[in-house]
Amino acid sequence: MRWVLTVSKKRCSVSKRSSQIKDCLERLYTRYNSREFIGSDPLQFVYEYSNPADMEVVALLAADLAYGRVQQIQNSLADLLGRMGKSPYAFVRDFGKAERKILADFKHRFTTGRDISDLLQLLRNVFEQSGSIEQHFLLGYNKNDENIIPALSKFCDSLQEKYAGFHNGQVSRGLKYLLASPTGGSVCKRLNLFLRWMVRDDDVDVGLWKTVDKNKLIVPVDVHMARLCGILGFHDRKTVSLSAAIKITEIFAEIEPTDPVKYDFALTRVGIVEDCDGVYRPRCRDCELSEFCS
Repeated sequence: MRWVLTVSKKRCSVSKRSSQIKDCLERLYTRYNSREFIGSDPLQFVYEYSNPADMEVVALLAADLAYGRVQQIQNSLADLLGRMGKSPYAFVRDFGKAERKILADFKHRFTTGRDISDLLQLLRNVFEQSGSIEQHFLLGYNKNDENIIPALSKFCDSLQEKYAGFHNGQVSRGLKYLLASPTGGSVCKRLNLFLRWMVRDDDVDVGLWKTVDKNKLIVPVDVHMARLCGILGFHDRKTVSLSAAIKITEIFAEIEPTDPVKYDFALTRVGIVEDCDGVYRPRCRDCELSEFCS
C-alpha cells in the first residue's frame, strides 16, 4: 500500500488501523445513511419522481448544480425543475426553441439558462440515439477498466465533441463546467456524485443503473469529504486533485473492497448536518470521528 494514515501525528499502515476505521465508518453509516437525511442533499429532488427516465435527467441536473450553499442549490433546482414541468424527461425529449426560451433567464451562480439549455439539447440527442443517459454512458464503459474514470472521460468528451461539431469546434465555458471531464484533470466531484446515485442501491442511493460495477466508482471529493478524509489521515493536501481522489478511493477500497464509495453520504453528513469545520468544540466528544481528530 502506497499511502499511510496520519492520526494525531502518529504514522501507521492502513491495514493496521483498517478495523478501527471500518468500525467508525460503519457507525456513521448506520446513523446517517437514511432517507431522512437527504433533505440537505440535492438527491432529494430525484425522489420527487417515479419514472426512471425523469429520475435520470433530474439526477444529472441536481448533481451538476451541486455547488454553492445548500439553500442556494435547493432554490435553484426547485426553480429549474418547476420550469421543466411534470416530466423533465419529456421536456428534454421535446427540447427546442420554446423550451430554450423558458430557461433563458435561469441562473445558478455562474451557470446560466443558456448553459443548461446547451446541456439539455445534447441530452435530447442522447435520448434519440441511445435511449437513455445510461446507455450512452455504457458506450465508453469497460468492465475491465480499473475504475470509472475512462468511461466518464469518454462520456464527457463525446458530448463536448458533439457540441463542438455544431459550434465551429468550440465548447462554451459553461458547458465545460457542467461536463467537466477527467481528461482535463478535473476532480469531477459532481459527476462522480451523479454516478454514485445512479449505480449504488441502498436507502439513500437510487441504483437505477444495473450494469456499472459499484467497485469502479470514485469518491466525490467535496470540501466536506476532503476535510474529513484529512482527519482520517487519507490525505494531507490543501487542494484535492483527481489523482488524490483516486488514491482516497483506493484507501476506502482497502476498507470496503466491493463498495469503496459506500460511506460517502454518511461521512459528509458530519460536515453538512453537524456543521463540522475541523475546529474542536465540546459537542465533538459525541462524534464518531473524535478519536481521530482529537
